[in-house]
Amino acid sequence: MQSIIKNYSSIILLLIGISIGSLVGLFLPAVVPYIKPLGDIFLNLLFVAVIPLLFFAISSAVANIEGNNRLGRILTTMSFVFIITIAIAAILTILGLWAFPVTAVSDGQGMDEALINAANDSWGDKIVRFVTVGEFVNLLSRQNILAFVIFSFLVGISVRKSGEIGTPFLRFLIAGNEVMKNMLDIVMKLGPIGLGAYFAYQVHELGAELFGFYAKPLAFYYIFGTVFFFTMFSLYAFIARGKRGVPLFWKNNITPSLTALSTCSSLATLPSNLLAAKKIGVPSGVANVVIPLGNTLYKNGSAISSILKIYVAFSILEWNFFEPSTLFMAVGITLLVSMVAGGIPNGGFIGEMLMISVYNIPNEAIPAIMIIGALVDPPATVLNATGDTIASMLVTRFSGEKFLQIDDQNQDNGTI
Repeated sequence: MQSIIKNYSSIILLLIGISIGSLVGLFLPAVVPYIKPLGDIFLNLLFVAVIPLLFFAISSAVANIEGNNRLGRILTTMSFVFIITIAIAAILTILGLWAFPVTAVSDGQGMDEALINAANDSWGDKIVRFVTVGEFVNLLSRQNILAFVIFSFLVGISVRKSGEIGTPFLRFLIAGNEVMKNMLDIVMKLGPIGLGAYFAYQVHELGAELFGFYAKPLAFYYIFGTVFFFTMFSLYAFIARGKRGVPLFWKNNITPSLTALSTCSSLATLPSNLLAAKKIGVPSGVANVVIPLGNTLYKNGSAISSILKIYVAFSILEWNFFEPSTLFMAVGITLLVSMVAGGIPNGGFIGEMLMISVYNIPNEAIPAIMIIGALVDPPATVLNATGDTIASMLVTRFSGEKFLQIDDQNQDNGTI
């Protein structure tokens, strides 16, 4: 019991903060204008933190990759596996929401003038605006976050090409990444107060029906996520290693699943994932590359929740989620969210900041996105973390590497 309370303490505190905020919004409406600034401060701190955190996380990860032929082949295959399977998760979620709508979606007449003007831009203008900026200083704005992600990747590649002379800068990136993770942890400790204050404002503005609003989206995630977990992961295991792959995966996936569920951290599940991959027969040379990188870059649970959060935000704002360009962009954002969610508790908040920035989502929809993210954290972490083992199996299959027999594993040194 103490272990559960410890591991879920952040979610429990967040729920307490939301509950108190809800009661304040219902029964003490006069207090709401005085506590709403606390919510604004919390959101502003997150917006300020997102840019440096993205830079250090992405550039240090790319710079740390050491290249040669075998590693290049594994990384190339890994990239295809990550992109294709995350896209599959996003598309299946969209189809699920289309077949089983969980909130009312309007005809899009609620779009504000800025969104209408943006919709009139040509695709060429949209691409230029999303991936580049005209001045370096503009990279530091969250409005240009896609361009900043690309810049961070280029910095990481440049550090690799700089060789030994770039080593001090690499150490700076690694240290900066650790510092910003700690900063995020500090900011997130304010979550119960910040989101509680914002939730009080929403309850005051929208009334008691707000509680019913979250029930259907959460039910959709838990049901859809469970079906996806057992169905798609079994299919991937079969594709990777035939009939033998399915029972091998599920037999060795029990411990990682329970670890992910109890800790709500992909990073904490990493050791048990590596052990599971070894027992399944994934060569350590593949597992030691794919699983650690997948810990940060590969998030099935985040992909599903990303689509759901965008859908919910659009419902609140009465925007048309099922417009083709919106769906196309949602899949693209989902791929990016999977890369920046990270392997730390509450890392999904960074991905939420990304989608908020890209869609220019107004403040009134932001707490709903973040609250849903917190409430689906346990099943999302299971999908995120255990998906790394599945990915390592698929990479082994498609990269030309060979699965090892149990007796062979002691001879595999994992050298790349």
